[in-house]
Amino acid sequence: MRGLAITCAALVFAASCGRGAKVFDAHGVVEEVQPETGQVLITHDDIPGLMPGMTMNFDVPDPQLLAQLAPGQTIDFRLEFTGKAYRVIGAKVLASGGAASGGPSLAGAPADAEPAPPFRLIDQDGNPLALGDLRGKLVLLDFVYTRCPGPCPILTGLHVDLQRALGPDARARLRFVSISLDPARDTPAALREYAAKHGADLSGWSFLTGPPDDVAKVLAAYGVGSARDADGSIAHLVITFLIDGEGRIARRYVGLEHDVDELKRDAEALARRPG
Repeated sequence: MRGLAITCAALVFAASCGRGAKVFDAHGVVEEVQPETGQVLITHDDIPGLMPGMTMNFDVPDPQLLAQLAPGQTIDFRLEFTGKAYRVIGAKVLASGGAASGGPSLAGAPADAEPAPPFRLIDQDGNPLALGDLRGKLVLLDFVYTRCPGPCPILTGLHVDLQRALGPDARARLRFVSISLDPARDTPAALREYAAKHGADLSGWSFLTGPPDDVAKVLAAYGVGSARDADGSIAHLVITFLIDGEGRIARRYVGLEHDVDELKRDAEALARRPG
C-alpha cells in the first residue's frame, strides 16, 4: 500500500501547528478510527520525551488524514503536544491488514442516552460510593491514574477549571467522580495526594479505587480499558461522561478537544432541567 504523508502545512486547522507546541515522531498500530468524534486509537511504542508505550486515543484535527487511517495499519506518525491536547498531525502507512489487539474500544463505550453502568468502589477517604448513591445529582465521570505521564493530569486540570467556573446552583448539583485505571497502585491515600496536587475540591469530587477485579469490571462496562496489562502498561481511552440525575449518559466527551466553556454550558443547561 502506498504510504501516506501529511504534514502540518497541509492541515486545514492551522491551530494544530500553534506556537509553543512540540511535535514528536512515533510508531504504532491503528486499533480503531472514529470519524464522528475525530479520534484514532493507537497502540504505540515509547515516545521519547513524552510518554511510554501504551494504547490510547488521540485527536486528529484533519478529517482528510483521519479518512486515510484504518484499523490494522502499522504507521509512523507525528504527534503534536500543545500542553492541553495530543493531536496526530501526520502519518505514513507502513503496512496494513494487521489484527486489532482486543483492548479498549471507542465503539464499546456507552452512548448518549444509555444508562450509565453502575459501580460501587472506595473513595480517597476509604468510604464506599456507588453511582446509585448519587441519584438526583449530575455526575461528571472520568478515568485517570496517578502515575499517568500526561493525559490524566491534563484531564483532571480541565475538570478542576470547570469546578471553579461553575455557578453555585450547578456546582451544588454536579458531583465530579474519577475512577482509577491503576487500582493496584492507586490507594485512597495516593488518590488524595493526586487530588490535592491538582487542586480538586474534594467537597464535591470523589476519586475512586478498589480491588483490581472490581475496578476492572467497571472499566470494561464503560469500555475504557483494563486495570493493568500483563506487561505493566495501561491501555485506556481518554473519555468523560456527563450523567444526568436519573443515571443516564447525557453527553460523552471523547479525547481532550473540549474546553471549560463547553463543559460549563452543558452542565449548567442540564442542571436547569426539572427533576
